[in-house]
Amino acid sequence: MGLFTKDIKSMEDLLIHGLQDIYYAEQQILKALPTMIDKATNRDLVAGLTNHLEETNRQVERLQKAFAKLGKEPSGTQCPAIDGIIKEANETAGEIEDKAVLDAAIVANAQAVEHYEMCRYGTLIAWAEELGHDEIVRFLTTNLNEEKAANTKLNTVALRKGVNAKASAA
Repeated sequence: MGLFTKDIKSMEDLLIHGLQDIYYAEQQILKALPTMIDKATNRDLVAGLTNHLEETNRQVERLQKAFAKLGKEPSGTQCPAIDGIIKEANETAGEIEDKAVLDAAIVANAQAVEHYEMCRYGTLIAWAEELGHDEIVRFLTTNLNEEKAANTKLNTVALRKGVNAKASAA
């Protein structure tokens, strides 16, 4: 089922497609985060990414519960947007030798992921609310709040924990 295809006939179909999109995205993020953690050198960045890896596992569990509430098996649909963000992050990280600059790039790349997720979760919440899926709204809102908090923590690491300052001095 692709966006703007005949497979999507109703708002309910659109919600399910959106859940499949973010489910796939979270799966890809689970695969990408360990590499980011391994490459990061700033201890606050490593700790934040490690914590978010654990959160992402819980987010996937909540998405699985959302699918169950809809009577659907959890499944993903390929998401070119998250694939592109992760591909760009990997390419950028592969081009940077200085560890301080690499940490700054990792923060930026992680924030690109967070912003994508915040966008998707916000839309899914609006659709689930419109369709009266209150329990799904709660699951998605918890995920959205965690994504917002992760983004705020990344800002803190970049600005107050010295990642950007060290990178600019490199």
